Amino acid sequence: MKHSIKKIFMNLNTYLFFVLLIAFISMMLTLEQQLSFEKVNNLNQQKEIIKSLTTLDKNDIELALIQFNGKSTQLHQEIDKLKSLNRYDYSGKYLFSHEEEYLSDLNSLSQLTTAFNKAAHEFYVDNANAKVKEEAQKNLNKAFATIIKKINDILIRNIEYNQEKFHIIKIVTIAIFIIVLFATLLYRKRLFSIYKDIEYLYQIDKAKKDHTIYTVEADAIAMRMNRKNVTNDNPTMIDPVTGINNHKGMVNSYSNKKNLKDSNFTAVTILEIDNFSKSKRAFSQEMTQAILKKLAYTISLHEQAVDVIARTDYNQFTLILSRASKEQAFKDTELIRQSIEELKFNEPNKGPVVITVSGGFVIKPNNSNLEEAMRQAKEILHYAKTTGINHILQTRDLAEKEI
Repeated sequence: MKHSIKKIFMNLNTYLFFVLLIAFISMMLTLEQQLSFEKVNNLNQQKEIIKSLTTLDKNDIELALIQFNGKSTQLHQEIDKLKSLNRYDYSGKYLFSHEEEYLSDLNSLSQLTTAFNKAAHEFYVDNANAKVKEEAQKNLNKAFATIIKKINDILIRNIEYNQEKFHIIKIVTIAIFIIVLFATLLYRKRLFSIYKDIEYLYQIDKAKKDHTIYTVEADAIAMRMNRKNVTNDNPTMIDPVTGINNHKGMVNSYSNKKNLKDSNFTAVTILEIDNFSKSKRAFSQEMTQAILKKLAYTISLHEQAVDVIARTDYNQFTLILSRASKEQAFKDTELIRQSIEELKFNEPNKGPVVITVSGGFVIKPNNSNLEEAMRQAKEILHYAKTTGINHILQTRDLAEKEI
């Protein structure tokens, strides 16, 4: 089975977006890990500040109180920083649901900090009563031990958070690595195969005559190139006036290309030039041939690799288009009709000439042959000619007539 370059590149585009998404998530997780380090540094810094508050020099009580006020205020500021850092812990919020527990710990730490600051302040206030000093010392030691224990609990819980996060990230990372490895090898192979197809078509390596074409598009191009060679060798397959397929060439081309159409819809359209018959020639032979050549060239501009176009009668062209939808096939056929309508011709002694076409359009079922589809298209064309000029009718238009 041949692969489509279009599908390969569409899937590759999705794959690259997936890799970009993974890179973005990895960056966010790295930033979160940095936040975790900052939280740990913050908590350790709080421990150092708390320890320093228990060892202020009481000989200069005024300096000690100034230092105490500054550091006690700093403790609450550090807690506010922790709350601010936690806003960016997205995995903790939405994936592991740690936010509520962590904020509860910070609120408890804030309360213990207030209690510790109060005990430290009472300790540093100069009291002559030895019993009061001893009691203040005990309260300070108790508050110190409590708040240090709380900070250590938060540090341990932070380690547990990181371990839980790491366990999930480890599994996801291994899975993503396997997916990326497989996809990279797959697309490397496919892109290399596409290059080989291009190399074969370009005929860089003349020894690759046995090359098996990998892609649908390259196969179609190769067949088209071969068709040109066949055209030169078999002039009976081309129309001598327009240089495109005649009926025989159309059947041969369709037979070669029908396996390349994948799951697309096949539309068969017969276009007839309005008021342009063999029995009633409105133009000179030279002008007639110029019109036919120009129409054939205009139609060929819309031809895709798997399409077939031909001049199958004096004033008729047959189009076999392969498109992803019925609507797109009819839209492209209408576009061809409009392109022909916009052509400009000048007949000597008569001035400008406008050429229009009418047509019959059908979608060929998979279970019917080309001749049957052409017969139906001719039937619709015949009805179209009775209703006017310069329009293309479909099967449903014929059905409405019968109703």
